[in-house]
Amino acid sequence: MPFNILVAVCLSYVVVLFSVAFVAERRAAQGRLKFLHRPIVYTLSLSIYCTAWTFYGAVGYAARSGLEFVTIYLGPTLVFIGWWWILRKLVRIGRAQRVTSIADLISSRFGKSNTLGVVVTLMSVASATPYIALQLQSVTLSFGVFADDAPEFWALSGQGSTAMWIAVGLTVFTILFGTRNLDANERHHGVVMAIALEAVVKLVALMAVGVFVVWGLAGGVSEVLARIDASPIADWDLKPGRFAGLLFVSAAAILTLPRMFQVLVVENVDERHLATASWAFPAYLMGMSLFVIPIAVMGLERMPEGSNPDLFVLTLPLAEGQGKLALLAFLGGFSSATSMVIVAAIALATMVSNHIVTPLWLTLRKSPAREPGDIRGVILMSRRISIAGVLAMGYTYYSLSGGSEALAAIGLIAFVGAAQVLPALMGGIFWRGATHVGAMAGLLVGFAIWLYCLFLPSVGESGLISASVLAHGPFGIDWLRPRALFGIEGLDPLLHALFWSLLLNTLCFLIFSMASFPPPMERLQGVAFVNVFDQSPGTRGWTRGRAEAEDLLSMSQRILGVDEAQRFFQAQAAGQGKSGILPDTTPEFIARLERQLAGSVGAATAHAMIAQLSGGSSVSVQDLIAVAGEAAEIKEYSAQLEAKSEELARTARALREANDKLTELSIQKDAFLGQISHELRTPMTSIRAFSEILMEPDLPEEMRAKYAEIIHEEARRLTRLLDDLLDLSVLENRKVQLNIGVANLHDLISKAVGTASSTRPERRFRIERDFPSEHMPVFTDTDRLLQVFINLVSNARKYCDAELPKLRIEVKKRGKRVQIDFIDNGSGIPKKAQALIFEKFARLTDTSRAGGAGLGLAICREIMANLGGTIDYLPGQGGAAFRVTLPLRHRDSAADPVS
Repeated sequence: MPFNILVAVCLSYVVVLFSVAFVAERRAAQGRLKFLHRPIVYTLSLSIYCTAWTFYGAVGYAARSGLEFVTIYLGPTLVFIGWWWILRKLVRIGRAQRVTSIADLISSRFGKSNTLGVVVTLMSVASATPYIALQLQSVTLSFGVFADDAPEFWALSGQGSTAMWIAVGLTVFTILFGTRNLDANERHHGVVMAIALEAVVKLVALMAVGVFVVWGLAGGVSEVLARIDASPIADWDLKPGRFAGLLFVSAAAILTLPRMFQVLVVENVDERHLATASWAFPAYLMGMSLFVIPIAVMGLERMPEGSNPDLFVLTLPLAEGQGKLALLAFLGGFSSATSMVIVAAIALATMVSNHIVTPLWLTLRKSPAREPGDIRGVILMSRRISIAGVLAMGYTYYSLSGGSEALAAIGLIAFVGAAQVLPALMGGIFWRGATHVGAMAGLLVGFAIWLYCLFLPSVGESGLISASVLAHGPFGIDWLRPRALFGIEGLDPLLHALFWSLLLNTLCFLIFSMASFPPPMERLQGVAFVNVFDQSPGTRGWTRGRAEAEDLLSMSQRILGVDEAQRFFQAQAAGQGKSGILPDTTPEFIARLERQLAGSVGAATAHAMIAQLSGGSSVSVQDLIAVAGEAAEIKEYSAQLEAKSEELARTARALREANDKLTELSIQKDAFLGQISHELRTPMTSIRAFSEILMEPDLPEEMRAKYAEIIHEEARRLTRLLDDLLDLSVLENRKVQLNIGVANLHDLISKAVGTASSTRPERRFRIERDFPSEHMPVFTDTDRLLQVFINLVSNARKYCDAELPKLRIEVKKRGKRVQIDFIDNGSGIPKKAQALIFEKFARLTDTSRAGGAGLGLAICREIMANLGGTIDYLPGQGGAAFRVTLPLRHRDSAADPVS
């Protein structure tokens, strides 16, 4: 097959993947998630376990080691069929704790220790590096099969440039669809759909080659069985120790590989999908393994001696003149490699960002989390750089190792490295006595032994570990040889490293855990993890701290985004029985906020950021009592008392707030009546005095005209005040006549800005607008809506106290409603006054400055209520901020809730 056709097909396939990912992301953004959340999509996403190792390397493994290759498939099958309750517990913990990675889960379990998260992150990156190199090697080798007709600039003879271009392409795809935005749930719908498609392609491709080999070359099932019986594979000598070890490490990989944890736990949207996956995923593995032996046998029989058995899936159809089948096989291998690299890069980049880059950035910045700025940009950029770095490390390992190792051997190195997390993971979710000291000791010891005994020797003649150390040990200490540790010789190098690393890892974990005592936070997390099925989502972990709700909102907006953070805070305030957007900073609220933030930046970072603002203890007396563990009756009684206490606290809080508000309004009412009396008396006094002067018969004409003008202006002032009072009365009684018409929202805002420009025209005032977003028709009483806009713009011009005052007007469409935000850069409105600004008796400034009765915002509130909309004050925006929400069509307002 011409090489240029192969390249064209490969690029077309990549375009299809891009399209599928783009459509899935778009459907997710629109809330159309029904198809994306099907169990079959979840099951197919688990197929990233089947990488180039299983597509190409399993055949080579079978050709070299007989039925030993079955361990690759049998280990995960045993986990999903026999131990799926462990998977269910991991998924439940992941959803309850908003876990973003395996490092985040271990960090969260052991007291939200970011140091532990850093260790797991570094271990995961190191163990994944040879596996990524394996994928680059497999795709490079498969390209090399078609290299005869390749143009010179591809330089396939050296294969280095091919691997580099593959790494670059995968980096671009992963960045585009793995870091498009920062999701509080850390789910990547586009990537998952692309992986599901690739799962189908690689299964179909492998089975197509298998069908061709069995019925096209061998002549049927019976002939294949006869050939298998006569082949060297039939003489395979079972080594029980190695077989059991490989079975164990393959089973552990399902739980500990970062990419498997990503799709198994993080991307899971429904715990019930595990029930489907418990039989569907083993069935998928069976389909992938069904034709491995026949392909290996026919490859050994028909291909020239010395041919690479790892590529029999590709070279066997080519040798038989089946170019199209070979092309399909190439796409299957390409899918196997790329899907693994994409998900692994996303998982590792998330870990690096959440546990290394973001905490380091916050530490070096040395500024409170409440300061303005967007952490989201830092997090996304760090993830993009981390993706590139991870793939660069895989390419470097490939270059150093020379790509000479068999694919299966490289894959097993990565499996053993990932398995070092298993003792801390299993102990953490089943043993309350496990501590972060034990986890840290076990991880460091196990990782060091894996690195010394398996990883460094696998790199080859790169100089990372000398031949003399391999042969005689460091400093000539014979019993420290990497492949004969403690003088034990004769073990397979893989089993040797697996045995010693996991044995010492587990021993250190147990000994140090029993020798140390966990602090309160770690004990709480231990209870939450071990007894996850008995825990309610609202388990408390904070006492009331010094954090202000507005500061927490400002911080949350920088991580979650403005809209999502405001929706979360508003929902929490409504749950407390409060109006507005700021809830009380109760322990329950802070705990929920921490879990929400953990979905974006990890549990340890979220905990540290909230602690920085709160300054409160993260443990209460009730929490410590819960950790100690009471009898079931006491727990139930305590829960009832706590529920009643919380209900009484909410009621008392509401009554207290209502009383404070009524008291303040009473004071304001007296001041209002005094102000109204003053406002009415002043123009009436002027009118009376000057009218008496006009009665003088000998008054000069020019003075008569001057005094008449003063009387006219005072009468207009009096009329405006009476109009406001009458207008407010009519609006409150819902007796106003609305003149519904259509207008362009952009034109209304422009008219309001123009009309309000007469207020303090001598003062420089900048207005920022996004004109394209404003162009939309609204069916409403345009005069009344314009009255609201003018009032808000005028207030900003009057009261914004910034040195360079600025007003930002933002328009966002939300379903059948539209939001218009007016945000200035001044000092804002004090928190105490925010609940009163829309009341008709409330005044925030003295009368001399206001120059009126202070009815503007009260009238605005009533106008919006009559128009079926709302006007609210938005805290945490850096200045005074008001949000006007109204239906695009007035008649929809009754049935259309605010988005």
